[in-house]
Amino acid sequence: MDRREFIKTIGVAGGAMLVGRAAGASVRNEAEVRRESSADPLLAGVCDIHIHCLPDTRARCIDELALAGEAKRAGYRALMYKSNDWSCHDRAWLIRQALPEFEVFGSLCMNRVHGDKVNVFAAEQALKTTGSLCRCIWMPTLSAAYQHRCDKLPGPGIPVLDDRGRVLPEVVRVMELCAEADIIFASGHSSPQESLILARKAKEIGVRKFVVTHVNSLIWKLTRDQIRQAVDLGAFVEYCYLPRLWGPGSGNPQFERQSREEFLHYATTVPERSFISTDLGQQGNPNPIDGMRTCIRELLDAGMPQREIDRMVRHNPAYLIGLQEKTGRLEA
Repeated sequence: MDRREFIKTIGVAGGAMLVGRAAGASVRNEAEVRRESSADPLLAGVCDIHIHCLPDTRARCIDELALAGEAKRAGYRALMYKSNDWSCHDRAWLIRQALPEFEVFGSLCMNRVHGDKVNVFAAEQALKTTGSLCRCIWMPTLSAAYQHRCDKLPGPGIPVLDDRGRVLPEVVRVMELCAEADIIFASGHSSPQESLILARKAKEIGVRKFVVTHVNSLIWKLTRDQIRQAVDLGAFVEYCYLPRLWGPGSGNPQFERQSREEFLHYATTVPERSFISTDLGQQGNPNPIDGMRTCIRELLDAGMPQREIDRMVRHNPAYLIGLQEKTGRLEA
């Protein structure tokens, strides 16, 4: 089915949920289709800008169209999708035809599907795509040289630095493109030290939306001191709720679940330059909307001020994807 036929099908079907089922795109059962659809005050205005959905090369619990419909009904302001292999900014344009007045964005990861090094041409084309909905270019994730070394994966992986620790020219050029387009340049699965080097170069180039990815997760954990270094260099830091949910009985049983205390330790570090994403969508893990609801409740129960929660799940991510201006107090 080409894109014109897809849009026509959406109009005939009369709703995103029915389209997903008719096209075979949604893997949800009938109980999930009947999920409560009224707006949730706890989720009003939320922007989750790191979610993995179908279609993808890995098993996911829900498709992009279905999740966008649920998020809109729940009161979300925006979503940004991430695929480790494929672009999703083009699909975001189609989803917007099905769900008018809801903000859906996509992103691009510089993994091996685009070649053996960071691909400047792929970034240029992403930024030219209809709708200008690519709002983040991630450095290599599953193909990152750092992850390949840590996990002893075959091949060297895709580097972001040269042998002397300098940012590679192609990475610098992607930074320049992100600066010109005023979109996010994200560290991907770079090491903590690589991320700080990237942050320094991004500041030099004039990237306004440099993000250090999931600084509370696994081999990418930053210390509080490293987080403050990154922020001093102009970075935003991302905390993901996924580590609070994985572990035995989840879709990621191989990982140790992060404690409530450790997650809160991160979430209370420079909230003015932080944001929280779920990083959910994996098969066997909670629906991203349920995950975000649980996260917000946990922050409230811990006594975090509402204004700081708003910064991290509403204002800062909205700024990063271009939905509002940054304020003087960095509550963007």
